[in-house]
Order: sequence, then structure tokens, then C-alpha cells
Amino acid sequence: MKFGKEFSSQMVPEWHEAYMDYNYLKSLLKEILKFKRKNNPPHGHHHLHRKLTIYRTFSGLLSKSGGKRHPHGGAQIGPFSDSDDDIEEGLKSAPILVHSASHGYETTFLMAAEEGGEYETVFFRRLDDEFNKVEKFYKEKVEEVVKEAVMLNKQMDALIAFRVKVEHPDGWLWQERTVEMTRLASNVAISAAAVAASTPAGARSMKLGAQALEAIQEGGSSKAGKSDEEEDDDDDDHKEKEEDNVVSDAVAGDVSRLNGARPSSIEVLDRVKINNTKETPRSTIKHVLKSSNPELKFSRDNLRRVEEKLRRAFVEFYQKLRLLKSYSFLNVLAFSKILKKYDKVTSRNATKSYMKMVDNSYLGGSDEVIRLMERVEATFIKHFTNANRTKGMNILRPQAKRERHRITFSTGFLGGCVFSLVVALFAIIRTRNILQEDGQKQYMDTMFPLYSLFGFIVLHVLMYAANIYYWRRYRVNYSFIFGFKQGTELSYRQVLLVGFSIGVLALLCVIANLDMEVDPETNDYKALTELLPLILLIGMFIVLVLPFNIFYRSSRLFFLTCLFHCLAAPLYKVTLPDFLLGDQLTSQVQALRSVQFYICHYGWGDYKLRQNTCTDSDTYNAFLFIVAVVPYVCRLLQCLRRLFEEKNAEQGYNGIKYFLTIVAVCLRTAYSVDKDNQFVWRMLAGIFSAIAAIFCTYWDLVLDWGLLNRTSKNRWLRDKLLIPQKKVYFIAMILNVLLRFAWVQTVLDFNFSFMHKQTMVALVASLEIIRRGIWNFFRLENEHLNNVGKYRAFKTVPLPFNYDEDDDKDN
Repeated sequence: MKFGKEFSSQMVPEWHEAYMDYNYLKSLLKEILKFKRKNNPPHGHHHLHRKLTIYRTFSGLLSKSGGKRHPHGGAQIGPFSDSDDDIEEGLKSAPILVHSASHGYETTFLMAAEEGGEYETVFFRRLDDEFNKVEKFYKEKVEEVVKEAVMLNKQMDALIAFRVKVEHPDGWLWQERTVEMTRLASNVAISAAAVAASTPAGARSMKLGAQALEAIQEGGSSKAGKSDEEEDDDDDDHKEKEEDNVVSDAVAGDVSRLNGARPSSIEVLDRVKINNTKETPRSTIKHVLKSSNPELKFSRDNLRRVEEKLRRAFVEFYQKLRLLKSYSFLNVLAFSKILKKYDKVTSRNATKSYMKMVDNSYLGGSDEVIRLMERVEATFIKHFTNANRTKGMNILRPQAKRERHRITFSTGFLGGCVFSLVVALFAIIRTRNILQEDGQKQYMDTMFPLYSLFGFIVLHVLMYAANIYYWRRYRVNYSFIFGFKQGTELSYRQVLLVGFSIGVLALLCVIANLDMEVDPETNDYKALTELLPLILLIGMFIVLVLPFNIFYRSSRLFFLTCLFHCLAAPLYKVTLPDFLLGDQLTSQVQALRSVQFYICHYGWGDYKLRQNTCTDSDTYNAFLFIVAVVPYVCRLLQCLRRLFEEKNAEQGYNGIKYFLTIVAVCLRTAYSVDKDNQFVWRMLAGIFSAIAAIFCTYWDLVLDWGLLNRTSKNRWLRDKLLIPQKKVYFIAMILNVLLRFAWVQTVLDFNFSFMHKQTMVALVASLEIIRRGIWNFFRLENEHLNNVGKYRAFKTVPLPFNYDEDDDKDN
């Protein structure tokens, strides 16, 4: 893989604009090369020999002086011609001068007077702009994480004191308390030493770690125990570091406070209280009733919650440090690569001078991130995994999930089975002329709604698999947006495997039912065959709630958690996965009604006679209204909660959208149930459905997708697009409008002689699921671009303790 593609694939998607623009600088080099070829056309074998010599020089095959061996063992490759000597001499002299300016680093091109020098001047000017941009961004992010590290250090002080208070609620002698607090808050000296010894960081990391931890442990100067010569060397290194790296005083101060922290005292609990994040029903109700108790309760249950929050905070913080380290490494490597390309194109030697500046800059020379990573590792291992390094590192650095060949094989195999069973199903219907039998209508009224539920589920799963495939293809960071734990997100193959598995089982049940034909009077009729869809549904439910670590437990737990949050919408803090799942449920109204039909059909015993008496019950018809509006009510309550929390009027308008949809759904249901006032219900349903559909369509295109922007550089779209083909967006908008108005069938009663009413209902429901799948891709694309615009690559994790700011100022 070429470096440009590798560089792009390794980027943090939300920081894409903060990385060096490698492709742009590469295009400038192409202009330089084009100019040189135009003004210096090649002349036969001389050009070939020149290119070969340059290649050998940069590959390290040529030695600098004749007759000597290359330091790495390579011998001289024969005599140089005069032109070769000129090239070698040109490579030894640096054509640039890099110096520091008020706005950053600036490069002076010393050969601007040469022919074509203006092209190279522009290249170095743009190179400086890219470097200053990258270094500024990196410095800002490092300052942020150092400040966050100071806050986490204070949180750890409170946690240690909290642990001591829980373990000894009756108090103890001052001497015993001092010993225990020193033991707990020893700043993980032993663990850190073990970490440094067990990692291949080298002698430098060992020395730095030992010095810093010694200072922390003894509470004295970091020069304690050193000779005068070592102190002088350290002073010289420190001065050189200050001159070369230009480290800000704020960052240095924060690091010194972090490294010089003393063991916390139990009195720190007098200045803190547990944060009420309003994430649970209990905390929400307490906030509404204004009955929150600021006093700390030293219970093991509270300790467990505090530890869990801090554990999450440390894991997220460590991921930030890893991404920052990767950001620095990738950009330094990119500068090295582009400069080598420049040297190769121009036959100059600018890499050494420029890379010396890069290595001595804050981007290439700062080690705050590495030191913070070592500190976090040591702290996390000691305080959260009971000094179990393997367990701690597995949590901090989860292994990347590898695609298994058996998943690919199983997905393909089950996909083939689905296709074969569909062909077999049509063959059975055709050869036995089942659709022309007397029991066809009865079968469609009873069995078809039962099996259509699995069709809706499989279609939605397949759309989600397609979403994952295209999100990955266009680098939408969907796992970050959804909040999946690293390494637990499912690939599109795994999602397809789930969908195809359900499809195979459902089709087998359908064929088993049709094997005894659709006529209830046939001798092959058995009540047991009518139970097949119920058995399959119960089996799926059991697998979904299974507590064992099989069948993608983390994904099942995530789904059930979001589903519960949707059903208890106003009591839980609304997150993006919660309201996205609520939107998915609004597209599965017909599937929810199928579940209602399961309860009626099997609960009232209709399956024994294969008949449908549910529609004759007023209770069943009343629940048709309730089941249909439950997803929309959940979304409405979520919008109201966000309106009161965020004070954002946009959520109020979003709530109005769902309220209009609730009214439209109720009117359409009344039209289909009440046969006496058809005209009135039809008019009202048509009017409110049209208003709701127009409102929802506008919201989809403008707010959810961010399109229809007249002032955008991509007219009627938006400024940033992930899909290069603009026509895809226009096609998606047209499809969204057309599929939004699929409800027209329910009002106008389109009937086809070759299609049963239940088939038409299932078709309309399937079109809505397809529309939702299209909506999902562009909704997350827009969310991803919003994150990119704000460089938002991390989740905000609420901290357990809240310090009294006034007391902090006094101290």
C-alpha cells in the first residue's frame, strides 16, 4: 500500500483536517517535476543513468568516498562519472535554512534564483504552513490532556480517601491513617517500576520513570541522589529542551503539579461531593424534586459506582493519549516521506535540515504524552485491577478484532441457503398451485402476519449491515458515534450472519407449514405446525436475553440497554444511540403490530382452528392504536427531556414533529378500523398525514442530513461530502420523499387483484424500513462531519467527584 493511502487510513477521522495535507504537498511536487521535465527533456541513456544513480544514492547503496565500504556493509558500486559527482556534491549542501518566527517555523529557500525556484519556494511555504498547523493543534491537545490529568489526579485523591473511609467507617488513630494513606496514595511507585521494567521502552524511559517516581515518593527534588556532574548534564539538557521545544509554562506547571502530588489526606472528602449526573431514574427524580442530598454516603455501593466512573474516565483518557501519540508519529513520518520525495524530484538534500527542526520541535521532541501514558498505566493497574498488569493492559489496550474466516464462510453459506429456500418456496407454491386453493385467504389472514415479522426483522438487519459496510468504506466513525466499546462492534459480515440465520430458520418454518398445504381441512394438518413461528420467536427472545458470553453478548446487552432507555424515555439521560434506536422503532410499527397479533392468535387459541377472530375484538382494536404510537411517544418524551436539559428550541420543534405523526397514525388506524365513518376518518387522516409527512421530510433533509443548503459550495447539498458522486445525495433525497409518502396506500386503498391486502401492508412496511436504512447512512454521515468540524474524537465521561471551587481557590 502506498504511504498516502496508509497515512489516510491511520488518521483519527475527526482530526482529518488537523493532519498534514500530504496529497496537496504531493501535488506541488508533481508541478515541480512537470516543470523540470518540460525545461530539461531527457536525452537517451544519460537520463536513464542519472535516474539509476539517484535511486542508488537514496537507497543507501553508494558510499560517500571511493574505495571505502558502506557503514552497513555495502561496497562501492563502480566509478562515478562527472555528472554523478555533481549530484553527490549537490546532495551534501542543504538548499534551505529553517528558523523560528513569531507565527511558528519559517523556511528560507536559498536557491530561489534558479530556474523554477518559485515552484520550490511555494512548496516550502506550504510545508511550513502545514507544520505550524500540525504543531499548534498538537500543542493545544497536549495542554488539554495535561489539565485533564491534573483533574484525574484530584479525583484519585478523593477515591483513595473514600476507600479508606469505607474500609474504616469508625475512624482510626492518626498514625495508622497516615501510614494507610501513604500506602494507598504512594503514586504507584512499585507498579510503575514494574511497568517500566516489563516494557521495551529502553533505558531512557526507565531513567525518566525512576526519577519522576522517586521525586513523587520522597516528596523532594527530582535531582535527589545525583552527582554534581549528572545535575550539570541535566541542567544543560533542560536548557536545551527549553530552547528547542518551546514548551509553554502552563503545560510545564501542570506537569510539575501532577508529578509532585503528595499523598492525599482524609480531609479531602470535606471539600468534595458526588456528582449527580441525572443519568438514572433515581437521580432524575431527585433532581426534579430538588431532594438531592449533598452529603457523602460512605457505602460500598457508592464506592463501586465511583470506581466504575473513574475506571471509564481513565480508559477514555488513555485512548486520548494513544491517539495523540499516533497523531505525532504519523505526522512526523509524513513530513519525512514528503521531504524524501522532494529530494528525489529535485536532487537536493533538504530532508536532513528540515527533519532536524521537526525532531527538535514540540511535535517531535515533546514526551509529555509518553510520560502520561506510563503514569496512567501504572495508576490504573494498581488501583483498578489489583496490580494485575495483564488484565489492566487488556482493558486499556483492547485487542483489535480480527475477521475470522469461519464468519465469512458461514455468512456466505447461510446466504446461499436463504436464496435456495426462497427458490424452493416459490417452487412449492407454483407446483402445488397453493395460491388458488380455498384456504389461501385464510392462510394469508392468519399465518402470513406471523411470518412477516421475521421478514421485517431480517430486512432491517440487512439494511444495518449495508450501513456498516458503507460507513466503513467512507470512513464514518460509527463505533465512536454509537459509543461501542473498542473491539466489541460488529462487522457487516457478522450482522449479515445474524440476519441470514434468522432468515433460514423462518423460511424453514414457512416451508414446513406449506408442506401440509394451506387448507385447514387437509389430513396433514397438525396443531404443532401452527406453533412453529411462536417457537422460533421464543427462541430468538431467549437468545437475545441470554446472559452467557455467547452470540455477541456485548452487542445484545447494548441493544437491550438502549431499548430499555427508550421505553423509560423521560427518566434516562438521552444519548445518541437511544434516540437513534427510537427512530428505528418508528419504522417498525407493523412489526410491533405483528407481535400484538402473536399474543392474540396464540393467547386466544385461534391457532388450533387456523382462524382470525382478533379483529372482532374491541380490546385488540384499541391496542392497535397504543402499539402504533408507543415508538413515537418515546421519541416525543426524549425530545422533551432534551428540551428541558439543553434549553434547545430545536428539540421542541422535533417534539412537534412526533406529535403530528402520532395524530396522523391514530387517524389512519381509525380509518382502517371504523367502518361506519370512513369518509370523515379518510379526510382527517389524509390532511394530518400530509402535514406530518411534509414536516418530517423537511426535517430529514435539512436538519438530520444537513442538505438543501443554497449557499453551500456544493449547491443544494452541504460543504463537506464523504461520497464523491453528488448525484447519490440527490437520488437519496428523491427516494426519501417518495418513500415518506408510502402511507398514501393506507388512505387511498390501492388494491391489486394479484396481491392480497396483507401483502400490500407488508410491502408498505418494507418500503419504510428501506427508507430508514437510507436515512441511517446520511444521518450518521452528518453527525460524523459535525464531529470532524469540532475535532470531537472523544466521549465526555462524567467524573464522580465535584470539588468545591471556593475551597480550591483558598488553598
